[in-house]
Amino acid sequence: MTSPKIGRPTDNPKDKTLFVRLDNESNDALEAYCKQENVTRAEAARRGIKKLKDDLKK
Repeated sequence: MTSPKIGRPTDNPKDKTLFVRLDNESNDALEAYCKQENVTRAEAARRGIKKLKDDLKK
């Protein structure tokens, strides 16, 4: 028997992980952004990655 999924259903599952080492300057900028926008570090990273996607050559 399969156990039921736990948690709320989502249309955008986040099943990939990313581990990053930051210097002090990058960490301070990330922390300031998170505090200003009231978001988590993960959400701030997702927003940054989406901005990078816009810069890709098509």
